[in-house]
Amino acid sequence: MDIATYLAATLKTLRLSRSLSLTQAAELTGVSKAMLGQIERNESSPTVATLWKIATGFNVPFSLFIAPPAAHAPTAYDPQQQAMIVTPLFPWDEALRFELFAITLAPGAVSESTPHESGVIEHVVVIEGELEMQTQGRWQRLAAGEGLRFRGDKPHAYRNASALPVRFHSLIHYVKTA
Repeated sequence: MDIATYLAATLKTLRLSRSLSLTQAAELTGVSKAMLGQIERNESSPTVATLWKIATGFNVPFSLFIAPPAAHAPTAYDPQQQAMIVTPLFPWDEALRFELFAITLAPGAVSESTPHESGVIEHVVVIEGELEMQTQGRWQRLAAGEGLRFRGDKPHAYRNASALPVRFHSLIHYVKTA
């Protein structure tokens, strides 16, 4: 099964398992009913930002939508035609409550992230190039080998102002809920 088909089936299964209509799912996620329907029918591929909204609204890990259980090779998710490529290195781990991604951001690309669920901490480490990160309303530059830990439950953004791709790892740590 290709990633788009897997994503569509996962979204529909998740919504139906919670007995939600498309309207209710739209209210929960902040993603339009029309867009959710198109994704479920595999007529549209959501952006990374939209997929994060869906994952946050359903209170599930992002990798649930792009990494089938027991996948043998990492699956890259690239809905924006190379603007931002997200590859799960370690998909959601229930016991440790984290997921780790390798991300490539194209030259000039910007990705604004809506807040993740309450208590989420994100760790970003630049592997190659320069990444600009916006946290707490201010931008800062990270070079290869530098990292940043921040609250992922607040708005944040990633920007590549250089002429070369930037590669970084993003570890998302979720707090245990009662």
